Amino acid sequence: MLATLSGSLALVVGLAVLLLPLLATELSRPRDTAWGAVVLLLGLVLVTSAERLTGSPMLGVLCGGLLIGRLGSEVLQGRWRQLTPEEQQRLGSLERWQSSFGQLSAALARLLALGGETAGGLLGAFNRPGKPKTGTGKRWVRPEDTQAKPEDGSTTPADTEATSSPTTVVSSFEDIDALIEAAASGQAG
Repeated sequence: MLATLSGSLALVVGLAVLLLPLLATELSRPRDTAWGAVVLLLGLVLVTSAERLTGSPMLGVLCGGLLIGRLGSEVLQGRWRQLTPEEQQRLGSLERWQSSFGQLSAALARLLALGGETAGGLLGAFNRPGKPKTGTGKRWVRPEDTQAKPEDGSTTPADTEATSSPTTVVSSFEDIDALIEAAASGQAG
């Protein structure tokens, strides 16, 4: 139970640290989103592995959580002291938080709209009807032989001669060049 409770608290704190650059830009630093993701991962591990954490591992988790909380509060106090009195007063005003949450909701709405457009485009591409098929739909490279083949599926010597192509043996690069020139002059003519 303690692991689940501390994991849920870590999820909330991790989400708050992750959203800090969006909500309180005065208090945020460049790597806050990475640390927020780490705390979210810690919370996820604590919540999903709560039944395995008993005894001394749970004591280690509890001490680690207290240490992380203490260091986090020290960092937050240090950032608060770096603010000017005007910035501190502005962070406490209701209209500043309303504008921050308004901007966050607008960004989330735009993100959801883009996600919906992308999903609609992908679904439309999968559901798009293909070309209507004409005839049997078979594509023949060459016409079928009109001669009847044996019922057992074996081939006759005439069949193997018709399907085999002449093989050219090449022994040097000059032979290859000559074949390429002959093919090029045959296509041009």
